[in-house]
Amino acid sequence: MDQVGYRTSGVVDSMDQVGYSMSDTVYRMDQVGYRTSDVVDSMDQVGYSVSETVYRMDQAEDDAAEKSRSNEMLLKAVNTYGEAAELPDTPHDLIKATLKRRADRQQFLGRTRGSLATLEKLSHIFPEDITVKNDLGVAYLIFGDNKSAKRVYEEVLSAAPHDGFAKVHYGFILKSENKIEESIPYLREGLESGDPGTDDGRFYFHLGDALQRMGDKSAYDWYEAGHRRGHFSSVWQRSLYNVPGLRAQPWWTAKETGYTDLVKTLERNWMTIRDEVLSVLDRNSGQFQPEDENLREKGDWGQFTLWQQGRKVPSSCASVSKTCALLERYPEATGCKRGQIKFSVMQPGTHVWPHTGPTNCRLRMHLGLIIPKKGCRIRCTNQTREWEEGKVLIFDDSFEHEVWQEADSYRLIFIVDVWHPQLTQTQRQTLSPI
Repeated sequence: MDQVGYRTSGVVDSMDQVGYSMSDTVYRMDQVGYRTSDVVDSMDQVGYSVSETVYRMDQAEDDAAEKSRSNEMLLKAVNTYGEAAELPDTPHDLIKATLKRRADRQQFLGRTRGSLATLEKLSHIFPEDITVKNDLGVAYLIFGDNKSAKRVYEEVLSAAPHDGFAKVHYGFILKSENKIEESIPYLREGLESGDPGTDDGRFYFHLGDALQRMGDKSAYDWYEAGHRRGHFSSVWQRSLYNVPGLRAQPWWTAKETGYTDLVKTLERNWMTIRDEVLSVLDRNSGQFQPEDENLREKGDWGQFTLWQQGRKVPSSCASVSKTCALLERYPEATGCKRGQIKFSVMQPGTHVWPHTGPTNCRLRMHLGLIIPKKGCRIRCTNQTREWEEGKVLIFDDSFEHEVWQEADSYRLIFIVDVWHPQLTQTQRQTLSPI
């Protein structure tokens, strides 16, 4: 463009005058092969500092990447943000803004480790900045490093004891460590603070759950508060990963689901299914794994998974091939990316805490295989039912449910999750796995 008599700064000014934003300018110049560095040089000549120039152009690249939905352009912006923060004349407030945005964009791109490294650098530069530390704690949690996140929030609460954001996250970490009673005041006080970032369904969920496990009925006050804030569909239905507008009821009949053929297949073949899984139990081969979601108050509960998140587990199906063959023609079950197909064996003396599943996108079928005559029951909302051998119970596990095994012998059932019948084929194909 300089070769035909146009100055880059003039191009920027002219495009701005006719209504193009900086991001439009960057996008259009990028399309015709012009280099952002030329714009930087020209803007430097008209009075911007180098760091301000790079930051402005980086913001423009960022905006243009969003408009064009270009990850390649966004990656360029991420790299330029890093360069801007390294320039010798960059003021502290610009370093902070630059690195914060860089970390955010890295996280958006799925570069979790890079985002964490950026925030660690930012925290090193600004060790007294509580907001930076809070962001760093979240990054550690996303990365799966709860130990480091806990350390960061302890530092924050030492410096700022009333910081609500740090309190809810610290309480969440304590709850994940099964320090139930200890977690409650942090979660409660954090939510009561009303600080930015505290109004999150996960914190209402975990505070209510902690209170329930302590026998404190105020749990339902917090569930109601979460419902009023729009986090839960109701006090009873507290799943967090939902599709709006789906029919919501705790118990379903086979006819209501539209999956009557699947239910009939399960009930007609229940003894075949039972006999296959009993051979696995008898071998004691380690295929039944202990429940690992911390849902038990007490007892022994094992699970043997055949499909997980819509994916078949070949090694499991090799042991119960007839059962898996029966299910292959039911994509509402085998293709349910937000559910599982598994056997569940529960020993006497087991109690499963009241809890809810993560999503309203599935229904759960229980086929009774070995059911003691007395002592085994399941409550969903305020209705309690018992299993029967060879019969299917269907409920929506996004509603609160609880299980007791008070018999004198083990209970064995077959669990088959299916897509909620009101989900479209497009939704079933595009929803993310859970």
